[in-house]
Amino acid sequence: MGAPAVVTTAQVVCAMGAAPATLTVLPVSRVLVEGKPVATVRDMLPLVNVPTFGMCMSLANPSVATATAAALGVLVPMPCVPVLTGPWSPGSAKTLVGGAPTVQQSSMCQCAYGGVVQVLLPGATKTFIG
Repeated sequence: MGAPAVVTTAQVVCAMGAAPATLTVLPVSRVLVEGKPVATVRDMLPLVNVPTFGMCMSLANPSVATATAAALGVLVPMPCVPVLTGPWSPGSAKTLVGGAPTVQQSSMCQCAYGGVVQVLLPGATKTFIG
């Protein structure tokens, strides 16, 4: 048995973000799970699929580094704008949608500023994928 399918409305978190966010999967694949578009590894566009996580706390983020330096080294979180460096990984080895592997609950994305984006709640509750 697999894990619950990751669909639009899934809750995702970033290790450097202040708040969870809701994954948005555009209905281009036309494959629905429990009435919602299913996520593929390609659904990682910043501010389209993966919204802001509120405030960013990574010193690798230039705006956080600048604000922190101005505050004499006291960490100053700044607004998050994800800069994802690649697709979700690992994708499902068994389930493809539009030729792309689906996102699994264990899938992750890397942000250029050092954060790791992970699935907190997959969105589907009854449908499991492998």
